[in-house]
Amino acid sequence: MRVFVVALLMCVVCLGSAPSGHGKHIVFIAADQEYRSEESIPALAKILSARHAFKCTVLYSTNRRTGAIDPTVTDNVPGLEELRTADLLVIFARFLELPDEQMREIIDYTNSGKPIIALRTSTHAFQYRQRLDSRYAKYTWNSKDPDGGYGRLVLGETWIAHYGAHEKESTRGVIVAGMQGHPILTGVHDIWGQSDVYEITNLTGDSKPLVMGQVLKGMEESSPPDPEKKLMPIAWIKSPRVFVTTMGHPLDFMNEGFRRMLVNACYWAVGLEKEISPRANIDFVGTYDPGPIGFSPQ
Repeated sequence: MRVFVVALLMCVVCLGSAPSGHGKHIVFIAADQEYRSEESIPALAKILSARHAFKCTVLYSTNRRTGAIDPTVTDNVPGLEELRTADLLVIFARFLELPDEQMREIIDYTNSGKPIIALRTSTHAFQYRQRLDSRYAKYTWNSKDPDGGYGRLVLGETWIAHYGAHEKESTRGVIVAGMQGHPILTGVHDIWGQSDVYEITNLTGDSKPLVMGQVLKGMEESSPPDPEKKLMPIAWIKSPRVFVTTMGHPLDFMNEGFRRMLVNACYWAVGLEKEISPRANIDFVGTYDPGPIGFSPQ
């Protein structure tokens, strides 16, 4: 088992020295139980901090008794008051049932209209089963009012199903025709990852796909396409300044195209699209060696 220790205020704060981020504050939530967001999200934050001078705060699912990062915890993400000074929320969460005082911070931020970037299981970030009397229970992923809860209301889609075979079929990203010039796709090529493609049935509002996912019959970048599977959106934008990708397997972050897309999306989300460079440094800071996916701490 990998051991994680939570820093002061139960968050990790990184501050870079390069000029690009213009002091913008990004708050990250790493709170899924399956895809090692507790490893991939701080790695992304380090890139944005050290390489691009964003102020980055990473918040985790945390064991109340020990104070340690624990991805199996679904009811405690301390430090969410950091969202009050955030310019951008990056969320990678799954089936959270937060107490009202914590969930209030997320919903207040969302209602402010500030930008959001959401990864993978964040389409089903919330699932209220014990606190059904909470005012926030309506944001559950399969809610009827609003339909599809937070995912469909805010991000454009909720959880539907695995479309590619989970852990058997990987994903090749295909840029949507006519979207090659979008700032988020600047310098982005050869997107591939071990995430299977999620099924998408109803992108809501003004959601616009940027990248479609081609299901590959295998877990290698060279695997052939599955001819029985059509393309599904795997990255899209939505007003106001929302970017969503259903990729997020920890090994997806090893792919330069995927990693550059995320870094570009952060610039775009905070209104710094003119600062995006196809040659910007997106190398990892230090070692990135995530554990295998699964439903227990690694």
